[in-house]
Amino acid sequence: MNAVETQQGRTSRDIILDAAVRLFAQRGFAGVSMRDIVAETPLKNQASLYHHFKNKRALYEAVLSRGLDDIVSLVPEDRTNSLRELGTNLDRLLDYLSEHRHLAQLIQRAALDDGRYLESAVTTLLRPLYAQGKEALTGVEQLWQPEEVPHLAAGLYHLIFGYFANAELLRAVVLEDPLSPAAVQRQRRFLKGAVARLLGIGPRAGEGSTSPWDDHQPPSPP
Repeated sequence: MNAVETQQGRTSRDIILDAAVRLFAQRGFAGVSMRDIVAETPLKNQASLYHHFKNKRALYEAVLSRGLDDIVSLVPEDRTNSLRELGTNLDRLLDYLSEHRHLAQLIQRAALDDGRYLESAVTTLLRPLYAQGKEALTGVEQLWQPEEVPHLAAGLYHLIFGYFANAELLRAVVLEDPLSPAAVQRQRRFLKGAVARLLGIGPRAGEGSTSPWDDHQPPSPP
């Protein structure tokens, strides 16, 4: 298979990245070999893999970069900070995370990988996501003290990404698939209300029945 051949519309590079994101998310950087990744693809040997990526670090960075770039692109630069806009942006993000379920776990693992030579690369790749989150919190100083804002940002990250990153733990605790369409839809409703209140843009208690949260239908399972 070469770079222009496709499998259901995907290039061989995309097939490699799709396999790599699953393995890196499950095992971390140190726990995955290039041989492991080849075994998860139609590639015949490691030489085909090295045609696209010079080493494992380059592949890891490409996997993380692709996912983070997609997430950053989901939220438009011009924002009004309205309730409707918040709901739309959260819908886009949750739809993406539902369809790319390993990405949240990969981001979480990226912070845990102890390879020092990866530290600068991971920090650089995560910076756009951090910058976008920081911009989204503009104006919350009216509700939260400056020293509380970093904790608010961390809390929002874990509310949104943590649900998907820790899906297996949730499955064991609640004895239900947290990634089923019905469960994701419940989480969607909760997140919209919780994030809106944390950011001070409503809805207030008792307004759930008249809020726009019912407009979005759950995504079809991948």
